[in-house]
Parts: sequence; structure tokens; C-alpha cells
Amino acid sequence: MAAAAAAGSGTPREEEGPAGEAAASQPQAPTSVPGARLSRLPLARVKALVKADPDVTLAGQEAIFILARAAELFVETIAKDAYCCAQQGKRKTLQRRDLDNAIEAVDEFAFLEGTLD
Repeated sequence: MAAAAAAGSGTPREEEGPAGEAAASQPQAPTSVPGARLSRLPLARVKALVKADPDVTLAGQEAIFILARAAELFVETIAKDAYCCAQQGKRKTLQRRDLDNAIEAVDEFAFLEGTLD
């Protein structure tokens, strides 16, 4: 009865799980926190790298941001795969051979074969 009254009054209440325990509320990632960065890579350096290409004459801020975000996602993906290779060797520290193993094991990284030599 009290739960129905709390639900009807607009007061938030905890939901109970199947064992009768109160479900812990999951922390939500902030969507718009002042000062939070959308990109971890410095956009000025990404822009300098893009401008170093003689074929590029103009590069908009949106394009620079998308390139920076794509680079972050790429680094995150290859790092996770390399970490899995390190865990197979019972280690927590990434080594160059872990990157080599990840490049050989994952088909999406085939374009990187031979680049670390």
C-alpha cells in the first residue's frame, strides 16, 4: 500500500529484484557536463597532422573532430585486443608482441601487418 502511495505521489522508490532486495540504481553517464571533453585527443594536433598532408587544403572543425574520434576508437579497439593477448600470457602489461599478435589474429587489422617491423 505504501509503495502504491509513493508511486502515485511522484516520490521515487526503489524497485525490488526477484530475491526481494532493493535494486541498486545504476550511475548514468553525464550527457552534458560543463567542461567535459567530447574528444580526448587534442584537436589542434589532429588538425596539424591533417594539414601536413599536401593534398588537404581546407579542413573543417567537424571533420577534425570526426577524425580525432575515429582515431580514439581505433586505439581503444586495438588496445583491447592486444590486452586480450597479454591476458592469454598471464600478464597485465602490454608488450609489442601483444600488438603483433592482435594484428595477426584480427582480420580488421590486416592492413597493419608489417608496419611495426
